[in-house]
Amino acid sequence: MSNLEFTCEFNQLESLLYAFALRLTSNRDDAKDLLQETALRAFQHRDKFKLGTNFKSWISTIMRNTFINNYRKAKKRKRVSEPLDTFLFALEDRSVVPNEGEINLRMEEYRALFEGLSDLYAVPFLMFFRGYEYKEIAAHLDIPIGTVKSRIFIARRKLKKRIQDKHLAGARS
Repeated sequence: MSNLEFTCEFNQLESLLYAFALRLTSNRDDAKDLLQETALRAFQHRDKFKLGTNFKSWISTIMRNTFINNYRKAKKRKRVSEPLDTFLFALEDRSVVPNEGEINLRMEEYRALFEGLSDLYAVPFLMFFRGYEYKEIAAHLDIPIGTVKSRIFIARRKLKKRIQDKHLAGARS
């Protein structure tokens, strides 16, 4: 497809594509950006368009995929548009005294839950909980990764059962 053919086809569909972009984004500026990005990508890959096929479908697919990719990127990026200074109040609240008693009680509960769990399951689970990756745990314990995953899964299941049993017992009292 030549530059002239592409421009002619695109110009005929521009208002429809803008409406589609507006429906996807629900924002005029984002729709304009999406339309522009779609035009750029389609123009860069115009050699992949097969003559005789539906240009509208081809470019609409490019727009939809571009929107999806941008959405996924934005979802992964958790941005804060406010300057950091506006959040310092949360860090500088000196009037609050930390309540370590509640933390200590919770840690005692966790220790009690882990006491009944054998080291076979507790060690891989605690290592995973502390941020080790499966392969690091496997290397440290000299066991296969599948065994590590299995033991962590079983430990989770046992701990979940104990927590549920404890809540049921507390609800009966």
